[in-house]
Amino acid sequence: MRTNKKILTILIVDDSRIFRSAVQEGLAHEKDIEIIGSVWNGVKALEFIKSTPPDLVTLDVEMPHMDGLETLKAIQKINAGKNADQQIGVIMLSSHTQKGADITVKALQMGAFDFIPKPEGKDLRENIENLCLQLIIKIRQYGAKFHPIRISKKQLPKPSEAADAEKFAETIGIEAIVIGVSTGGPKALAEILPSLCNKVDVPIFIVQHMPPTFTKSLAKSLNAKCTYTVVEGKHEDVTRRKFAYIAPGGRHMILEKDKKKKTVRTIVNDRPPQKGCRPSVDVLFHSAANVYGKNAIGVILTGMGVDGTDGAGTLKKKGAIIIVQDEPSSVVWGMPGSAAAAGHVDKIYPLKEIPAAIFAMMKKE
Repeated sequence: MRTNKKILTILIVDDSRIFRSAVQEGLAHEKDIEIIGSVWNGVKALEFIKSTPPDLVTLDVEMPHMDGLETLKAIQKINAGKNADQQIGVIMLSSHTQKGADITVKALQMGAFDFIPKPEGKDLRENIENLCLQLIIKIRQYGAKFHPIRISKKQLPKPSEAADAEKFAETIGIEAIVIGVSTGGPKALAEILPSLCNKVDVPIFIVQHMPPTFTKSLAKSLNAKCTYTVVEGKHEDVTRRKFAYIAPGGRHMILEKDKKKKTVRTIVNDRPPQKGCRPSVDVLFHSAANVYGKNAIGVILTGMGVDGTDGAGTLKKKGAIIIVQDEPSSVVWGMPGSAAAAGHVDKIYPLKEIPAAIFAMMKKE
């Protein structure tokens, strides 16, 4: 079983020999990581995987003969025949270009575990060092997903079904939905947001941990899938129904109420990261508690870390409903599990049941 392994085996796939060698050298001294292969395109990667399956593949987005997306599709076909704990994870390595961001978002929606934008500084050695530091973190995050969070059953609400949501909901009139998500988020959002947008009409506010450029690609991709208009949040945008606002990469998004005009605006700022995150789910949730109070639904989906836990607590104290994605359907049950362990969660649902559950909670408006 992979959960008993102390060392994660890695295959590096990139068309630059210099890059592959530098990454291999940069990870060589990590005792819990073993580079078992280094190849220059997707065709060679698949040949290697068939003979020596790694735990994880780092996959360049743009390569000759067989690019990152095609290779990912082939790896996912291989994964379809394996048990969950034996599947091969994929971390995409992407450029900061809009094209690179668009392809990366597609890869994440197809099931890549996570991604790293390649540093663009003038110093090649410094770029490689920075990338290796990020890569080590992502690899260990991937390994951590096989070690479930230990939570006492007393800390968890009873298992939920979408059908019981209407019984749970009070007659409060929901005015907004706020969502926090990280690792596995683009795929989760692509699965539930179109359905959710078909069922409700209130504004939806989303924090997805991503750097600049990539949130623009995510918004564009989701906008093509949803009946809502999905956009990056802009400074002092007046919010509207049937709109979903995604916090721009690398910036916080908060909500602010104009009491005279009776409108709500998105405010974008560059204040320091919260718990290492910018954009921060906590920052969005705290502001939503002040603006909407009990008239909001807070949702925490798959993600690494604890961002959203404090904000969920603030929302709950104001009377808002807090729901989270369950562990089996999460890529990583860090953020949802943390909120559940803190006692801030009202309901836990499998990802696919969340839109119907939210709709049922709003039917008593």
